[in-house]
Amino acid sequence: MYTTLRAANLRNLSIALINGTVTLIILLIAPLGLAAVITNTFLVTAATFLTATAADQITRYLQPSRAQSIENSLDSGAESAQIIRGDRDSQNIEK
Repeated sequence: MYTTLRAANLRNLSIALINGTVTLIILLIAPLGLAAVITNTFLVTAATFLTATAADQITRYLQPSRAQSIENSLDSGAESAQIIRGDRDSQNIEK
């Protein structure tokens, strides 16, 4: 998942607009006042955008490229780097 910030924002905005449109259609069918329909539609759109953006941030944090920056910041030597990278073979196993 290597996307730019602009592409991620565009995707999140399109998801939020689609969810807002579906919500607006559903709420217009229900016997509610216009203010309640507009308020609920706006809240669903905003919540969808914020949730998708938060999910992108979590995904970006968990990407493998973060393991390299963690590896570079460790001062404990090659053993910890092997654990972070997952270098496990018969040569690295201690008996």
